[in-house]
Amino acid sequence: PLLKKGYIGSLFHATSSAAIRKTQETALAESRLKIPVLFAFDVIHGFKTIFPIPLAESCAWDAELAERSASIAAAEASAVGVNWTFAPMVDISRDARWGRVMEGSGEDPYLGSLLSAARVRGFQGEKPEDLMRLDKMLACAKHFCAYGAAEAGRDYNTTDVSERSLRDIYFPPFKAAKDAGVATFMTAFNEISGVPCTSSKFLYQDVLRDEWRFNGFVVTDYTAINELVPHGVARDEAHAAELAANAGIEMDMTGGVFHAHLLQAVKEGKVNEETIDNAVRRILEMKFLLGIMDDPYRYLNEEREKATIMKPEFLEAARDAARKSVVLLKNENNFFPIQPSERKTVALIGPMVKERNSVNGGWGGRGDRQRSVTLFEGLEKKYGNSNVRFLYAEGCDLRKPGTAGFAQAVSVARQADVILVAAGEDQNWSAEAACRTDITLPASQRDLLKELKKTGKPIGLVLMNGRPLELTWEDENMDAILEAWYPGTMGGHAIADVIAGDYNPAGKLTMSFPRSVGQLPLYYNHKNTGRPLPPDNPKMDYKSSY
Repeated sequence: PLLKKGYIGSLFHATSSAAIRKTQETALAESRLKIPVLFAFDVIHGFKTIFPIPLAESCAWDAELAERSASIAAAEASAVGVNWTFAPMVDISRDARWGRVMEGSGEDPYLGSLLSAARVRGFQGEKPEDLMRLDKMLACAKHFCAYGAAEAGRDYNTTDVSERSLRDIYFPPFKAAKDAGVATFMTAFNEISGVPCTSSKFLYQDVLRDEWRFNGFVVTDYTAINELVPHGVARDEAHAAELAANAGIEMDMTGGVFHAHLLQAVKEGKVNEETIDNAVRRILEMKFLLGIMDDPYRYLNEEREKATIMKPEFLEAARDAARKSVVLLKNENNFFPIQPSERKTVALIGPMVKERNSVNGGWGGRGDRQRSVTLFEGLEKKYGNSNVRFLYAEGCDLRKPGTAGFAQAVSVARQADVILVAAGEDQNWSAEAACRTDITLPASQRDLLKELKKTGKPIGLVLMNGRPLELTWEDENMDAILEAWYPGTMGGHAIADVIAGDYNPAGKLTMSFPRSVGQLPLYYNHKNTGRPLPPDNPKMDYKSSY
C-alpha cells in the first residue's frame, strides 16, 4: 500500500531483477507522481563475485586494485537493477575489538583516502555523466563520522574525539570520497561532543555543505533518527524528525520517522518547507543522473545479467585480489613455499581447511557461498599432479568448542613431513555488532595447535579472519604464519597460489596486531609523549610503557 501511494522512494534489499521489475511497475502504475524507485544494497566487497574483505584488500596497497574490484561489484549489482550501494565504508579503525574493522582500510588516513577515492571511482566512474553507464551505480561514503572510534571497540558506542582528531584522522577519507564525486553520504550511529551524528549541524551543514560544497544527499544509517530518542537528545520521534531534518539529513533509512512526522513539523514551522524542497531535489537529481527518470527499466536486461554475473574475467580478478591481499607474517626455515616439485607429505589440519561458509566473510553481498573455493579444493587443484601428498583431519569445529578431533589430527600429523593448519574466525565473528573482548584464536583452535606442536613437526599456520588477532603464542611457536583474511569466492585458489610459490606474498598490514588486547586501541601513527620509551632501554622506569 505504501508503494502504491508513492510513499516509498527507495527500497533496501531488493536484489533480483524480477523483484525489482515488479516493484518498479507497481510504483509507476499506481503511485500519483510516477517517480521511479531507487534500489539500494550493501555491495561492500562484491555482489555475486566476492572479493576479499576491504581490510584485506587494503593490504595490497593498490588503489587500482580497489577501483577494479568496486567496478566489478557495480557491474554485477547493476545487472540485476541495483543502482545504489552503501559503500565504501571509509571509517578509520584503531581498535581490533570492533567487528566492522573488516569493512574499512585500517588505521592510516592517507591510505584510507586513496582507497576511498578509488572505490568511489570504481562504483560511479570518473565523472557525473558516467552514472548513465549501465555498469555503474551510486556510491555512499559511510559512516560520517568517527564511527570507528567507538569506545572499547563496542559497536554503536559513544565516541569522544577532538576537532583536531576529526580533521587530521577521521575526515580525510570522507573528503577524498567527496572530491572523487561520491553521490551520497551516510550518517554514523555514534555521537561526537555529546551530539549524535544524525542530528549534527556541524557535520552536515558546517562541514559537508559549507566547507566541502557537497551537492549530493545524506541518508541515515538504519533507524538512526529513531535512535535520537534513546541517545537522549530528542523528546520523542517527532522531535527526532525535526532535529535530523534541520541538521541536513535528506533520507530516513527504514525508520519511518520522516514519513510519520515531517509534514506536521512543517505545518508547525519547526522545519522550513525549503528544507524539504532541497532534500527532494537532491534525491531526484540522482534519479535523473542514473537515467531512470527517462527509462526506469534501463538496467533490467536478462541477457546482460546472464553475461555479466560471475564471468571468468571477474573470477580471475577476484583471485588476483585475494592473493595480493595475503600477508606473510612469519616464515622461519623457509616453510613457505611448498614447491609442487618437492617429494613431501603435508598434514592439512584445522576447521578452515574445508570451511566454505565463512570464506566470503561478512557483508558477502549475494555471493553463493556454495561456489566459494575452499582451501582444500585450491590445494587439490594446485598439487593434483605433483609430488606433494596431502593427509587431512579437521581437528576441531569452527563454531563449537571441543577436543574430540584432536587425537585423529595428531595421528595424521605424525604421518606427515610438515603440518599446515588453517584456522580463524567464523564469519559471524567479524562484521556489524560482532565485537570481541578476546581477540585470540578460539580456545579449541589454540589448544589444537598446542597438541600439534608436541609432534615436533614444522607447522605453518594459515589464518582466515576479519580483524587483527592477538597472536603472541602463535608467533612464538609456529614456524610460519600466513594472514589470508576472508579471501572471497576464489580464496582457495588464491591461497594455494601463495603456498605453492606461484605468487610471492607481498601484502603489508594496514592495521596493527596487538600483543595483548590491553594495548587497544593501537596504531602506528601515535603521538609522542613527553616521556617516550628509549628504544635502547625498554625497561627504563618513569617512561610511557607497559
